Amino acid sequence: MNHMDIVRQAEENGVKLVTFYYCDNGGIIRGKTTHVSKLGSRLSSGMGLTVAMQAMSDMDDLLLVDGMGPVGEVRLIPDADTFTVLPYAPGRAFMLSDLVETSGRAWDACPRSFLKGVLDKAASMGLSIQASFEPEWYLMSKGDDGRFVPCDESLDNASIGGMFARDVVDDVVSALELQGLEIEQYYPELGHGQQELSIGHADALGAADNHIIYRETVRNVAFNHGMYASFAPKPFPDQAGSGCHMHLSTWDRSGESNLLYDAGDGHGLSVLAYHFIAGIMDHLSGLLALTCPSMNSYRRLSPGSWSTAYACYGPDNREAALRIPSRFWGSEMASTNLEFRPADSSCNPYIALGGLLAAGLDGVERELMPNESQWLDVDPSRLSPDELSRRGIYRYPESLDDAVKALESDTVLMDVMGSKLSESYLAIRRADWELFSGHDVDYEVKHHIYKY
Repeated sequence: MNHMDIVRQAEENGVKLVTFYYCDNGGIIRGKTTHVSKLGSRLSSGMGLTVAMQAMSDMDDLLLVDGMGPVGEVRLIPDADTFTVLPYAPGRAFMLSDLVETSGRAWDACPRSFLKGVLDKAASMGLSIQASFEPEWYLMSKGDDGRFVPCDESLDNASIGGMFARDVVDDVVSALELQGLEIEQYYPELGHGQQELSIGHADALGAADNHIIYRETVRNVAFNHGMYASFAPKPFPDQAGSGCHMHLSTWDRSGESNLLYDAGDGHGLSVLAYHFIAGIMDHLSGLLALTCPSMNSYRRLSPGSWSTAYACYGPDNREAALRIPSRFWGSEMASTNLEFRPADSSCNPYIALGGLLAAGLDGVERELMPNESQWLDVDPSRLSPDELSRRGIYRYPESLDDAVKALESDTVLMDVMGSKLSESYLAIRRADWELFSGHDVDYEVKHHIYKY
C-alpha cells in the first residue's frame, strides 16, 4: 500500500489517531501516536524515539547500557503493509514499525530488524519460513480489593467455560477477522478463566506481527467489556500457566514444498528437519532466555505440568521441549511442522522467533543430527534420574538467572543478535532477576499481570 492510499483510507474511515507500535526488549508493546493530519509526512520521516527506550527495564528504570542514554535518537518507521483501522477503537488505527537510525540504516538494536536479518539468512540458504504463535491468556475481572479474579471456575474444554467467555471471545474473533487474521480454533483452557484462541500461520515476519496484533486486540476487547485479559505466564500461582507455543515449518523458495517432510522417513521428517531439530536442542538452554524471558516464566515451567521442563523431543509429546505434531489426513506434507513449547507471551515475538530460527539454521549449517536418546514418547518426569541421565535428557534452566547465563555463554545466539541488541537485552533481563528475586510472589504477579 502506498502512502497516499494509507492517508486516504485513514480519512475515509474517520481515523483521527494512528499509533506506530513496536515491541521492546522487555516484551512490552510500546508506541507513539500521530494525528491523521500529520500522517502523510510521518509515513516517510517516522517519529523520533530516544535510543534509551531499548534500555528501559520492565519497571521503566533506565539501565546503564553503552550508547543508550539521554543522547541519541532513532526513528519509528512504520511498515506500510501493516496499516490497520482498529475495529475495537473507533477513530484509531495502528502500524507496526522498525527502529531506524537517523541515517536511514536499520538500528542494530531493533528486534523486528533482527528477525528480518535471520530470515534473510534463511533465504540465502534457499529456505522460506512459515510460523505461528499459539497463545493462552486469562480473562479476569477486578475485585473490590483490587485483586484480579478469573471470569469463571470451569473445567478444561468445558462448555460452561465457553459460555462465561462467549461475549468477549466472539468480539475478539470478529475484531481479528476484520484485521485480516485467520481463526483456527478456540476452547476454554485448563485454568479458571483461561482461554486459547489460535490463529493461522503466516510468513515468519507476519506471524510475529500477528502476535502483537493479537495481544493488543484481546486486551482491548476485554477492556471494552469491563474485563481484563492477561498473557502473563503465571498470573495465578495456583492455576495453569499460559504458554505461547511457536510452530514453524521450512519451505522452498516457491512456497510449494515443505522441506521438513519426507514420506520415506519413519517419522515423516526430512534430513533438513533433523538438522533443524538438532540445532534447536543444541541451543535450548540459551533460547529459554529469549522465549521464556520473564521472572514469572519460571513459575510456569515445571515437571508434570504440560509446560515442559526437560530437554527432549518427541511425537505429540506435550511434555517435550520440541513436539513433533501428528499430521492431518490428506495434507501430510503441508501440515508437517515443529512445535517449540517452552515459550510464553512475555517474550518479544521478533526476538524469540529470530533466536529459535537462528538455532535451527545453525543445525542446518553444521549438519547436526539430534541425539536419538532424547527422542521420547513418554512423560520425562516419570523416568528415573538414572534413565534421564542415560538418555542425555536434562532439566533445563529453572530460573531466569540461569537462563540468562546460558544465553550469555551461547556464542552463536550472541553473535547473531549483535552487540547492541544482546547487551541491552541482557541488561533488562538481569534487572528483572535482581528486582523480582528480592520480592515475594504477590509482588511478582502484580507487576506481570498488567504488563503482558
